Amino acid sequence: MIINTGGRTDTVQYYTDWLLNRFSEGYVLTRNPMFTNKVSRYELKPDKVDCVVFCSKNYKPILNRLSEITDKFNTYFHYTITAYGKDIEPGVPDIEESVKTLIELSKLVGKEHIAWRYDPVLLTKDYTIDRHLKTFENMAKTLAPYIDRCIFSFVEMYKKLEYNMLELIPMTDCDKDILAKGLGSIADKYGIFIQTCGNNGDFTHYGIHSSGCMTLDILGKANNVKFKDLKHKGSRKGCHCIESRDIGAYDTCMNGCKYCYANKNPHKAFENYKYHDPASPLLLGYLSQDDTVIQGIQKSFLKK
Repeated sequence: MIINTGGRTDTVQYYTDWLLNRFSEGYVLTRNPMFTNKVSRYELKPDKVDCVVFCSKNYKPILNRLSEITDKFNTYFHYTITAYGKDIEPGVPDIEESVKTLIELSKLVGKEHIAWRYDPVLLTKDYTIDRHLKTFENMAKTLAPYIDRCIFSFVEMYKKLEYNMLELIPMTDCDKDILAKGLGSIADKYGIFIQTCGNNGDFTHYGIHSSGCMTLDILGKANNVKFKDLKHKGSRKGCHCIESRDIGAYDTCMNGCKYCYANKNPHKAFENYKYHDPASPLLLGYLSQDDTVIQGIQKSFLKK
């Protein structure tokens, strides 16, 4: 099975001690987001987990202890660095610091283990097409030697964006085409493999690949292992990623990104953090008498 540590929250940035404790103790508990009294237990052991996938906007808190996981498990890292500042991503380090941290991460784990995520791409009066392309190129020329690929996607118009991001300018097909052409050209210039994620349209004519961001092919090549030839169901329309189990929780990321789909509102995460204990097997709180714990299914995707 694939363990996803960062699909619901930025576990690495805000819950590093908890994450390392879970791997040290060899198991984790996670609540079902829809039925909160149903709790799944997953064994965090090399013979039960095929690969641990990370996704974060700041790996600095875990760098000094990352070997506690990488020495034992196959891994892959998604590092999100965008063009946005504190007005859009209040809790995220600035571009210069983020780029520096990605390079440090790459030197630790190897470039083949790292995908730079430049997403979501969105437009406001300040974050124009021109600004995106200039910022992307500045980052691309520095990051090219340290990454496996670049993944981008255009913002999805979730209902909550209508009140969380009043400054958002709806993106036209023409806007997307101009951006895709520019991103593809820049990636080619610096020798970066670039791909879309999700249902973002076909831009293969600009040298942009269409694929999942978490496929067995990507994870296998990064870790020099062979996976079975399995169908990638994905998590939503247009997604080609392999099935995984996320050990995080919604409404717990304190980055405060305005476009975030994982938080109901920016304040909920700070309220929930009060219930976090790094020693608990759950990200938030503890088990109660009303909880039902079941052993999660952990089938290996590896070729024997």
